[in-house]
Order: sequence, then structure tokens, then C-alpha cells
Amino acid sequence: MSKSILELRHLRTLKAIEQTGSLSRAADVLCITQSAVSHQVKALEEWFGEELVYKQGGQSRFSLVGQRLLQLAGQVLGQVDQAELDILQMKQGAGGPLRVAVECHTCFDWLMPSMDVYRNRWPEVELDIVSGFHADPVGLLHKGEAELAIVSELCEEEGIVSFPLFRFEMVGVVPVDSKLAKRAYLKPSDFADQTLLTYPVPDDMLDVIKHFLTPAGVQVKRRSSELTVALLQLVASKRGLSALPAWAVKGYVDRGYVAQVPLGRKGLTSTLYAALPKAIAGKHYTADFVAVMREVCARELVGIELLG
Repeated sequence: MSKSILELRHLRTLKAIEQTGSLSRAADVLCITQSAVSHQVKALEEWFGEELVYKQGGQSRFSLVGQRLLQLAGQVLGQVDQAELDILQMKQGAGGPLRVAVECHTCFDWLMPSMDVYRNRWPEVELDIVSGFHADPVGLLHKGEAELAIVSELCEEEGIVSFPLFRFEMVGVVPVDSKLAKRAYLKPSDFADQTLLTYPVPDDMLDVIKHFLTPAGVQVKRRSSELTVALLQLVASKRGLSALPAWAVKGYVDRGYVAQVPLGRKGLTSTLYAALPKAIAGKHYTADFVAVMREVCARELVGIELLG
């Protein structure tokens, strides 16, 4: 069969005839003339070689071929209309999907409250978290599988815009009754004969390894867990040491479950950024989500420094 003449306008016309019961009323609904409606129906009938619409009892009825086209109209037109609405909302900065990917396990501590606040402000935005931990969340932006990524390095890739969120201190986490708990700060050598308890991520994604242990030439054994509380339990059981954001362990330190000690004489700081595709970085709904994250973190996380 050669290329079909079937177009969306034909499907809309057939749907209008079904809903109104006549060609004349369908023309009124579509804001076109009755002759235009008749012409569309006739063109389709000539193309398919079958009658589509016929009169019965003063009403327009559909043949089997016409019913099949109505079925197609029901499947297609709803999706087309929704897509057009979504695009209009995106252009106006008032809608569209906003899928968030993270590379930081502890981000969920403040990301979920941020999302709750944002949903109340932008109920029409399809806000969601891309499930699982992602070693390369920016890659998801390039592939169109996420619209925003929380990352620990400033992203300078083409087509991506980064916004700084906040700076925070990474602290050493040690057993409360260990000698290390009494130190003014930890040295890289203090980790040399210890197991480093971390999230299951590559070495080059851990600031304690990149910026604290490796420059000092210290290599360590690692043991990992997805859960912060599991890492802290291992520390409390003297199975090793960990390095985590100060705000993530504060509650456990306050209860005397573990102790925190600065990493190095000057401490070790890390920074989180929000990375977005340039095409949507200036939209009101994405910019406001970045603002909400900053607001929530400033209110709920202890010891962070908001960055401009």
C-alpha cells in the first residue's frame, strides 16, 4: 500500500461525527463547514474503498471500517492532546517531567522533604526520583532519562548547566570509646590499619579517598553498605571507620552511638551541585526546585554553607 492520506484532522472529524451524531453538528464542533466534513469523509472512503459513515434513523452510523478508524482515533487523539498540553506547559515554564538522579546516598535525607515542599508549589510538575544509585547521573541527562542530577563535582560538559547547592564538612566517624574519638583531628595514617566503611561507589567518587587518603599515599581495605545506619552500626561494633557528612551523622553522635572527628587539621569539605540540561535550566519550574532544595537544606541541615 502506498503512503496513507490519513491525518489527525481526519480522526478528529470522525470522532466529532460519532459524538454529535451528524455531519452538520460535527462541523459546528470543529468550526469548519459541513462541506469540508463531507469532503474529508469522502476522501477517506475513496482511499479505503469502503463506506465509512451512513445514515440510519436520522443518525450517522459507522461501518466496520469506520469503527476501526474510530478505535484508532480513541487511541491516538488522547495522547496527542496530552502531549500538546505538556509542551504548552513546558513553554510557559509551568509543567513537564522533572526526574531527579543522585550520586550521593545521603542526599535522600534532604531530597525527600524538598520534594514534598515542591509538590505543593508545582502540583502539575511530574516530579520523581530515578530509582537507584547512579555513578554517572549526568549521563542520564544527556540520554533524556532525567532532567536534574545531584552531583559532587561541578559539571562543565556541553549542554549542561550546574548550580551550586551547599558546602558541608565530611567527618571521620569512629567508635565512641576508641582512642581516635579523643583526637583533635584524624590523620590519613589513622586509617592505614582500619577498614574503611563506605557506600558501594568507586574510589574516585569518595572525597575521603580522593582528597584525604590518596594524596597521603594511604591505601585501605573497604567494606560497603547502601544504608547509612548500617555503616554506623559497623563503626559502633568496631568493624572499621567511616567518613560521612556531619549533618548525616549528627543525630547518632548526639545520642552517643558513634563519635565524629575532623578529617585533617583543616577539615575536609565537599560540595553538592544541581546539574540540568541547558534547554530547561532557565525554566521557572526547574529554577524553583533548585531554590526549594537550598531553602530546605538551609533549614534542616546543620553546619552547611549555602553557595551563591
